[in-house]
Amino acid sequence: MRTLILDPPTAGLGDVLEGRRRSGLDRLDEIWNGVYHMVPAPSGERAEISQQLAELLGPLARAAGLIAAIAEFNLGEDDHDFRVPDGGLHRIRPTGVWHPTAALVIEIVSPGDESWEKLPFYAAHGVDEVLIVDPQERSVSWLALADGEYRPVEQSGLLDLGAQGLAGQLDWPAIQTA
Repeated sequence: MRTLILDPPTAGLGDVLEGRRRSGLDRLDEIWNGVYHMVPAPSGERAEISQQLAELLGPLARAAGLIAAIAEFNLGEDDHDFRVPDGGLHRIRPTGVWHPTAALVIEIVSPGDESWEKLPFYAAHGVDEVLIVDPQERSVSWLALADGEYRPVEQSGLLDLGAQGLAGQLDWPAIQTA
């Protein structure tokens, strides 16, 4: 379900946003060109995949001279337009709140999420590769930036790994339906 609240904000919206902030539920929320995207808390299955990615990609990233940050971070210049990937690899150690780019970002698909719609933003911010993991489909898509667009690749240009190799190493969690 998508909901758009037009300006001026509906009465009580400030209270909802403040409640999300206080409880930590806003840590994945994003702003897309001034439009607030309220993202639900991740599932246990997503957390399980995230942990596995950290364990699998961390050593490969370090071997390639990259910094592994397999946790959410703010990719963008400021709080007016940013995305929160589920993880990433960086060329330099990330510091502060805002990260203008990354070598690779990781998106773990949740039902109804906007992972694929983030690609133009990532391209505009010079992210070299995007890894999209879909636990429901048990699939891995590895994309590389070429001529301003992402295209599927068999093998990462950053790591000694590809989509099929990674998919074969994941212990896919059972997904609850309905």
